[in-house]
Amino acid sequence: MNRIILQLLAVGFCFAVGQALECYSCKIGVGNICITTKKTCKAGELCYSGVGTAATFLEIKKKGCLEEAMCNKTSETTLPESLSNTTIYTITKTCCEGNLCNAAPGLTSGLSLTLASIIALFMAKILV
Repeated sequence: MNRIILQLLAVGFCFAVGQALECYSCKIGVGNICITTKKTCKAGELCYSGVGTAATFLEIKKKGCLEEAMCNKTSETTLPESLSNTTIYTITKTCCEGNLCNAAPGLTSGLSLTLASIIALFMAKILV
């Protein structure tokens, strides 16, 4: 009986996770290097890829989930006024729809694949 309950929970978990939008996430990258992980977005969010400039010459990149209202806009990140109110970087965030649609050149982390493999092996051991 416990095995049946665990199997039903495992199947239900797969369906619950499958319904949410999944995107690549990268806090900040430089040039073509943006180390990514996978992230599940909240309702009302889309995947985005951001490209910008820091110090007028350094190309930076970001990826992740973004509220739809913030898509396809350019924003500035500045130091607080108490320090100098200087712009650190300017970035344009472009959104896309669909799972992992914000894949672009960069380094993806093998951590999520390793973690998924370990969980699958663990679940198989419990269910058998």
